Amino acid sequence: MKIAVCIKQVPTREWQPRLTDDRTYIREQDATWELNEPDAYALEEGLRLREAHGGEVVVCAAGPARVAQVIKEALARGADRAIHVDDETLGSADAAAIADVLAAAMRDERFDLVLTGLQSDDQGHAQTGVALAARLGLPHATIIMDVKVDNGRVRVKRELEGGWFQWVELAAPAVLTIQSGINQLRYATLKGIMAAKKKEIRKVAPAAPVVRRQEILALYVPQKTKQTELVDGTPAEAAAALVKKLREDARAL
Repeated sequence: MKIAVCIKQVPTREWQPRLTDDRTYIREQDATWELNEPDAYALEEGLRLREAHGGEVVVCAAGPARVAQVIKEALARGADRAIHVDDETLGSADAAAIADVLAAAMRDERFDLVLTGLQSDDQGHAQTGVALAARLGLPHATIIMDVKVDNGRVRVKRELEGGWFQWVELAAPAVLTIQSGINQLRYATLKGIMAAKKKEIRKVAPAAPVVRRQEILALYVPQKTKQTELVDGTPAEAAAALVKKLREDARAL
């Protein structure tokens, strides 16, 4: 079974964002980076499927040279090889642009299954996996909490709203976007780190000029504010006034 896992490098959650002078993106040179958490769960699911059915796991990433950090981490966790679409302009690219370049790099591999994280921790659009499926012409399912593969069919459990779940069956090959918490993550061992040094990382350039369909006009750090308002009157009047404010102003009721 040939499984692709698409991963992304994102700023660490502990890093305090600093913006560029034009306020259209973060100061990358100041940031610390890590593997996108939902992608880590997708990688783990790919490794478990390989252990159950045989084959290989290929990690695929698009971005500047710094992305090699998370590619090597994925290889150390157990992936067999990697494809890196290396281009400096892809660091802040939108989901459609990333799907374009990944699809071009992955198409000839003819994967049996393509896994991505549900969404990225930085932009959070949850669209890269869906757009990638469209580019590859494959069926897809999102928000996956369980994956079962049997005789060329993929049966998945989707998380819906309100505590509901849905089982869906697809023909392979297919694209799945994996929800965080689907499994228990493994971490790189010393043996895995040493083995990763010998694994192939195939670097490719975008097959065509990168086309962005979205433009970031401005970013800002949310300002923390607070305001105190006293509710006066008798207990009954104060309670009625408080309920009114919660319902009409705060819209909490």
